Amino acid sequence: MSELGLNTISFAGHAASSAQFRTLYSEGMSLVEETAAYLDGQGRAASKVLPRMASVLYAAESMRLTTRLMQMASWLLLQRAVNNGEMSRDQVLAEKNKVRLDGFNVDRTAPGWNDLPEAFRDLVERSLRLQNRVALLDREIYRPTEASIVPDNQNSVKAQLTLLQTAFGNH
Repeated sequence: MSELGLNTISFAGHAASSAQFRTLYSEGMSLVEETAAYLDGQGRAASKVLPRMASVLYAAESMRLTTRLMQMASWLLLQRAVNNGEMSRDQVLAEKNKVRLDGFNVDRTAPGWNDLPEAFRDLVERSLRLQNRVALLDREIYRPTEASIVPDNQNSVKAQLTLLQTAFGNH
């Protein structure tokens, strides 16, 4: 690793115990609660009147949505536990291996997707954005060498900006 790489500041390490993490935690847990309320109420009623193809897709996507949110909630709770000194980093590493933060993508071109309730599709989209933010923070915290290796010919500031663009999109 170059001398430059040894002087790189880990923003993720600081962000994991900062106000940004508390905001991410709050947003994640609120989305879990909002989704549960939707699926038990308005979503249940809306799913009963969907065309057959959309009804099958709704059932599959609601399972993926709840799984995605439970995985993220598990990660957020583990990170909060380490931040509060309730668990050691090693304990968290052992537990977080059970958490999947990837592989729950959505096929927006699937037959019936456009027939799904708009509120449901919004929950799915918001959960995917949150999943990407959590997965990026996870990589930064728990695999820093993988995330911070910058080729000698690449500007480290540019690499950090690319990570930020990945996390927050090009708005």
